Amino acid sequence: MSHFSQIKTQIRNLTSLKAALTDLGIDWKPGPREVRGYRGQTMAAEVVIEQENGYDIGFAWNGQEYELVADLQFWQQATPVDHFLRKVTQRYAFHTVVSASSAQGFQVSEQHNNQDGSIRLVVQRWSA
Repeated sequence: MSHFSQIKTQIRNLTSLKAALTDLGIDWKPGPREVRGYRGQTMAAEVVIEQENGYDIGFAWNGQEYELVADLQFWQQATPVDHFLRKVTQRYAFHTVVSASSAQGFQVSEQHNNQDGSIRLVVQRWSA
């Protein structure tokens, strides 16, 4: 029986996920790689975050989105899982919006980090 938990996300773009983790200062390794779990169990993932305790966190493609996979009994991050995922998801959304806007010819003209933790973006596009 697997000890791995698989937590659904709305993360579908690997490039934006990697950029989000980098923004947050998280040291990640590109996959495909094995996420290490309880008693030597492993699970394949496209992004792996190695922890000092020898148990990893990963993001694995399930056919629709990247799920967070980890043996939560051995979670060794500074914040709880839900807070970690909120931070990653926010940075992921930021990169997804910037990327999609850029593809449509827009540029970020203003970015403001609000006290409540939200981010206000203003994008603009000049036409001739």
